Amino acid sequence: MRLISVNIGQKQTQQKGNQLETTGIYKLPVQEPVEIKPLGIPQDVICDEKNHGGPDQAIYIYGTVDYDWWSNELGKKLEPGTFGENLTVSELESTQFNIGDRLHIGNVILEVTAPRIPCSTLAGRMGDPKFVKRYRHGERPGLYCRVIQEGIIRMGDEVGIEEYAGETISILQMFRDYYDNHKNEEMLRRHLRAPIAIRSRLELEEQLQKVLEENQI
Repeated sequence: MRLISVNIGQKQTQQKGNQLETTGIYKLPVQEPVEIKPLGIPQDVICDEKNHGGPDQAIYIYGTVDYDWWSNELGKKLEPGTFGENLTVSELESTQFNIGDRLHIGNVILEVTAPRIPCSTLAGRMGDPKFVKRYRHGERPGLYCRVIQEGIIRMGDEVGIEEYAGETISILQMFRDYYDNHKNEEMLRRHLRAPIAIRSRLELEEQLQKVLEENQI
């Protein structure tokens, strides 16, 4: 696998219902080497800091296997950065990864923390109000990562994979379970034992507390 594109977003507005929203989802490839810091790429714009960015979602990765599937599904070629990913990697299929797996790119080490959950901003980017549902059923969510080791990356760098040896859950299972409205204690604890992103952890801990309280009634 190789890093075929490094993509950086600039602040841009798009229509969201009856309003305009400001977003950094529109990302374009850059040719020069890029520094990866604990919060991602310093030049990359993050507008919705409540739901995006932060130390556990510092970098978003999408792969050409998933892009090829979408290009066939949509009947048009999708360029790197279309889904707002920072890094586009050849031969990568996101559902083949588990939480905690690490990607080595140059001297940078990234750790998988969560799948991407689609939102209306992505639908606006794709020009399709039904794309959230389409993305969900496509089950090709990409990989959010935390930065374990910062450094410099550049287009063409080889990408190595280090599988997580501890207790974990697959990206696909985490993605599917997000939409399960009947999460039980066992499911929630399985997620919480994996090194998931802090946003997911806080949400699942709250859900677990509710389940435990309901079981006591």
